[in-house]
Amino acid sequence: MTRYLTEFIGTLFLVLTIGLTVLGQVPMAPLAIGASLMIMVYMGGHISGGHYNPAVSLAAGLRGKLPATEVVPYMVAQVLGAIAASLLVYFILGQTFAPAPAPTATIPGALLIETLYTFALALVVLNTAYHPATKGNSYYGLAIGFTITVGAFAGGGVSGGAFNPAVGLGPTLVRALLSGGSLASLWLYLVGPFLGGFLAALVFQQQERAG
Repeated sequence: MTRYLTEFIGTLFLVLTIGLTVLGQVPMAPLAIGASLMIMVYMGGHISGGHYNPAVSLAAGLRGKLPATEVVPYMVAQVLGAIAASLLVYFILGQTFAPAPAPTATIPGALLIETLYTFALALVVLNTAYHPATKGNSYYGLAIGFTITVGAFAGGGVSGGAFNPAVGLGPTLVRALLSGGSLASLWLYLVGPFLGGFLAALVFQQQERAG
């Protein structure tokens, strides 16, 4: 239960930071979002692995770094954390939020961005947190947090920059329920990130063999 609570808390603060910085139009919001992930990874990495992302949990499960029986409970805890954070943002600011592709973005382009940067994130997590050659390092949180910072700066303006099914699902559901928001783009934030996590697991399998 402690592991699930940790995943809930970490995801909550990640999504809370996303909502408050995006709605507050905070300059350099991607840096704050990446930093929030970094500090939450350091907070809970030694307890739960600090995934805070169903796509990362999928990748870890596929490579045997997370027991198969734990994958779905991790995902549930993460989505509940995202929903709770979205409700907190609404309570604090009176507004809802949700990722959405840019009006000028193509669907294939947005899907590719979500896939590629989630792939990068999951691959960084697997290599810095689970590879035997990097065991005991102290930089894994920095690497993971800055991966999201890079993804948000580079691709957020195209796809909306979720790179995380919980970040896509939680805020989108809350916005739909409280503000009449659309669910039309939700599939992008499920298909893209889960595909990215799956591909990262395949690549990491080869990296483990080589390492």
